[in-house]
Amino acid sequence: MQNFQESGDMFNLLAEGVSEGIIVVNNKQEIVATNSATDEMFGYAKDELLGKPLNTLIPSQYHHAHKGHFKSFLAQSGKRKMAEGRELYGLRKNGDQFPIEAGLNPFPLFGNTYIMALVMDISSRKAIEEDLKLKSKALSSAINGIIITDALQDDNPVVYVNSAFERLTGYSREEILNRNLRFLQSEDRDQKGVEELRKAVAEGKSCEVEIRNYRKDGSLWWNKLSITPLKDKKGRATHFIGIQNDITERIEADEERNHWNKIFEESVNEIYILDAKTLHFMRANQGAQNNLGYSLKELQKLTPLDLKPEYDEASFKDLLSPLYTGKEEKISFETIHLRKDGSTYPIEVHFQLSSIGNKRVIISIILDITDRKDYMEKLERTVAERTKQLRQALEKEKELNELKTRFLSLVSHEFKTPLSSILTSTTLLSKYTEGEQQSKRDKHISTIRNKIKYLDNILNDFLSIERLESGKVKYKLEEFPLSKIVNQVIYDANLLLKSGQTINYPEDIDDLVITFDEKIFELILSNLVHNAIKYSPENTEIDIQVTENKRELEFKVCDKGIGIPKEEQKFIFNRYFRANNALLNQGTGIGLNIVKQHLENLGGNISFVSEENKGTTFTVEIPIAVQEKVNT
Repeated sequence: MQNFQESGDMFNLLAEGVSEGIIVVNNKQEIVATNSATDEMFGYAKDELLGKPLNTLIPSQYHHAHKGHFKSFLAQSGKRKMAEGRELYGLRKNGDQFPIEAGLNPFPLFGNTYIMALVMDISSRKAIEEDLKLKSKALSSAINGIIITDALQDDNPVVYVNSAFERLTGYSREEILNRNLRFLQSEDRDQKGVEELRKAVAEGKSCEVEIRNYRKDGSLWWNKLSITPLKDKKGRATHFIGIQNDITERIEADEERNHWNKIFEESVNEIYILDAKTLHFMRANQGAQNNLGYSLKELQKLTPLDLKPEYDEASFKDLLSPLYTGKEEKISFETIHLRKDGSTYPIEVHFQLSSIGNKRVIISIILDITDRKDYMEKLERTVAERTKQLRQALEKEKELNELKTRFLSLVSHEFKTPLSSILTSTTLLSKYTEGEQQSKRDKHISTIRNKIKYLDNILNDFLSIERLESGKVKYKLEEFPLSKIVNQVIYDANLLLKSGQTINYPEDIDDLVITFDEKIFELILSNLVHNAIKYSPENTEIDIQVTENKRELEFKVCDKGIGIPKEEQKFIFNRYFRANNALLNQGTGIGLNIVKQHLENLGGNISFVSEENKGTTFTVEIPIAVQEKVNT
């Protein structure tokens, strides 16, 4: 100790320049030097600790352990923290214990080994740590989900999450940390609350929103989220604290309440809530207000007696007595209601006793039974109407059966004749084997080709009907010269003309351009021209006339053929119908039906005038401006 004191001036010069406590002990654990920071820390006067054992500064419960640690330290002779890995406490002169941290450093001097301890009072730090532990424990045990995000990092990631948030979302802490919480919205990010949240974070402000979030299992929950920024001295938001509340039950309850309120308000029946004591109206739905002509404010000044002229106060209370005495849960009866305008109507009343909080109320549902009172009359009318409908249905069924029979007969005939011609021509072709018989072969080949084309046209007509009925027809509107289609139709028709038949070309159409479906226009004109040829005798003319005005294009196909019997003209556009005077001519009876449907779909019209044995004129009207229709 004397050797160390001889160097005391140097020690004092160095030791007084530091704020931490410095203690020097010899190998006997005797204190040989302290600085003023140590004396103040432990409550001793200057030099009062010199020569005292080191245990003077150590609580008695640690003396035994300290002796072994000291010997071990001397054996190792290296720098290290004192009681590393364990908590270390000092003992003040007044007996108070306090947490310390000490660093040990052995050094030789005049042949002796000394140990210098740098001691710090960490009471304040321990208090802060305990406070943080307590707050962290409180956050972890909170029932609300709590997160903290780092606003200084890119994308504002989560840096703290409590257990409640893990339970709330189904995600583990590892799955949440270092991520932006937008993943909780899944793909449902177009929310007003989410936009408000983004804006608040960008501006470093607090906000509270209600947003839809999704748990790890995909289930929806409503989150009432409050965020608060933590700011540094410069006013910059460094972190955000977010508190999450699961309000799913409240939202669902609100939705259910709104649902029942909507049912209450939108019901066509009258619904009332009455004060069971005074019988004044408390609530009335819109249906009640509409039926009676009173506003809710007006109704709240009234009682049911003001609306039910059949009852006085005594009779009405007698009516309600089973409810008040508990004999009946609900009562029903019929009466009349008196509207504000003085008119009345029959009603069926349902009363039931209930309560709202501590207040007893009567729930009343009123049904307007005006229709029921007219029940017998309506029933008779209904029976008569149903009988009429059944009769019409039977007639339609009969007509349908006749159409089916006619259709089967038609198909049998229309397919059988061309097929027979094809079979005959095919058989004869095999007989013409000589080179000079080529003209005969060509004749039969032409016959086969024409009959096949005829059958193909029939099948196309059937397909057209199917597409029209199923709504699969798509029209393509485009501009085209009228003369283009007229020329094509007349050219094809010339191959079908009978002996002496001629087609008169329409005048002044070279400059006419129309907007229509080109294929449909060709189908319409071809059908009418081919019918004119088919049902006109030899040596007759067929006229095609075209006129145009500002609103529509009109063209006519006139023939001098067999005409249509007057009594059958109303059926001419019916599917599969063929007039009796046309049964010997080939045909399916569906061409005009298809033409009419296409024209109606495109805003056009078809009509005709006809006289039997004198001829027929079909008139087609097509609007100049046709609106495009994708589907019929």
